[in-house]
Amino acid sequence: MKKTIAIILCFALIFIFAGCKSDNTNSDMSVACLKGPTGVGMAKLMSDSENKKTENNYSFILASSADEISGKIVSGEINIASVPTNLAAKLNSKTEGKITMLAVNTLGVLSILEDGNSIKSVADLKGKTIYTTGEGSNPEFILRYVLSKNGIDSHKDVDIHFVANNDELIATLVSGTAKVAMVPEPAATSAIVKKSSLKKVISLNDEWQKISKGDLMMGCVVALKSYAENNKDALNNFLKEYENSINFANSNVTETATLCEKYQIIPSANIAEKCIKDCNLTFVSGEKTQALIEDYFKVLLDADKTSIGGKLPQDDFYYKGK
Repeated sequence: MKKTIAIILCFALIFIFAGCKSDNTNSDMSVACLKGPTGVGMAKLMSDSENKKTENNYSFILASSADEISGKIVSGEINIASVPTNLAAKLNSKTEGKITMLAVNTLGVLSILEDGNSIKSVADLKGKTIYTTGEGSNPEFILRYVLSKNGIDSHKDVDIHFVANNDELIATLVSGTAKVAMVPEPAATSAIVKKSSLKKVISLNDEWQKISKGDLMMGCVVALKSYAENNKDALNNFLKEYENSINFANSNVTETATLCEKYQIIPSANIAEKCIKDCNLTFVSGEKTQALIEDYFKVLLDADKTSIGGKLPQDDFYYKGK
């Protein structure tokens, strides 16, 4: 009888331990982010995941443009995606409310660069040709709004010349074709390293603060609402680990720069180290997100209704789980 009881207890313990192991099994999660500032905030999370130090099992997809990943987040092929905030609103509208904004991760990353000494303020942009990327997206709307609030008609008083991508934008500056340009990080730092006569003369984030109620909120992470609802624990683990990764980037610049080069978020650790402080990485989630970003969305809506999908997102667009 004692032997039988011992065997039963042994099997019971095996099942208990097996059950514990099952409960603690990490969730698989695919995360897409963009090269540049939003990717910088992911660098430590990528490293921790590679070294098996995370709650979830992550697979990362690094993209050069949001167009590469927007369809995949809508289809569910990707669980989490880092995208421009206006695109998040557009996707939500397009899918009739199926997208949720989990957190804002990037503030303003745009600067006016000049090869010369004529620009001291926004007013000095009048009559200039301004090269930039981002036609039909956040950068264009931000530039036109800042100009208009400083008494400059962006359709008459300046010539905004759009180019296809940041590599082309850097090339126009380095070659001397462009004397004035609005450039995001890390492209702005890359251009200055390549041509020392270039310098940052205006921060669009600073200018935005002068004419509105808060910061520019240019980047965010999103998911399908259905995924968020069915994977709350895994999602909240991600948000916790992602916030830690962003905080690490802001306080450990040199180490983060090395990781950025390792994972090809920014091609050079030297460039990354010079620009991380200007990437304006942040982490805003939960109830705070809606209160801080709605004024920005209202500006975009007034500028061009199509920029955020024709209307302001509903309250349930903002994830309240964390």
